[in-house]
Amino acid sequence: MQGYPTARAGQVVGLLGGSFDPPHSAHVHITKTALRRFGLDKLWWLVSPGNPLKANGPAPLAERVQASRAVMKHPKVEVTDLEARLGTRFTAQTLAALIDRYPGVRFVWLMGADNLGQFDQWQDWQWIMETVPIGVMARPGDRISARMSKAARVYRDAKLSGRSSQVLGQGEAPRWCFINMPMSDMSSTAIRARGEW
Repeated sequence: MQGYPTARAGQVVGLLGGSFDPPHSAHVHITKTALRRFGLDKLWWLVSPGNPLKANGPAPLAERVQASRAVMKHPKVEVTDLEARLGTRFTAQTLAALIDRYPGVRFVWLMGADNLGQFDQWQDWQWIMETVPIGVMARPGDRISARMSKAARVYRDAKLSGRSSQVLGQGEAPRWCFINMPMSDMSSTAIRARGEW
């Protein structure tokens, strides 16, 4: 599987999808926090070809992958262009393809609390919730809307406490965990607005 990251059956692999347009220190911060707090063996950045919920396309994929590899250096983290390789556009399609390609690997989908707030707009969001555990990381200003979101309400009985975050990937979905973390308000949007990308 040249060009694909490696993982063994039984390993817990976190998946952090995004446009990374551009990647920055807050992405690195949430990655290191997720590795530690969710007890992950590995974490893969899924640099997306494009976000279906965003009107304007991002910078070229190769440019974003290269920039991501320059900022994210950690032995347990791999920056990938898996969605382009797999030919998938939506998270549910990507997860189905990865589960098929990596039998026995325990994937955990990672997202910021802002994404949980709009998760019910994602294609096949309930299938995602019922297929892989989800680790949610608090970002500035998104805690309340995330906790009141449709996804949080529908799956309230599947929520693990923050103290149980280490075992998130060890159990069967649906299960999700919301963790608070030191805040960073850095954003790719702000970097682009300043003309730094």
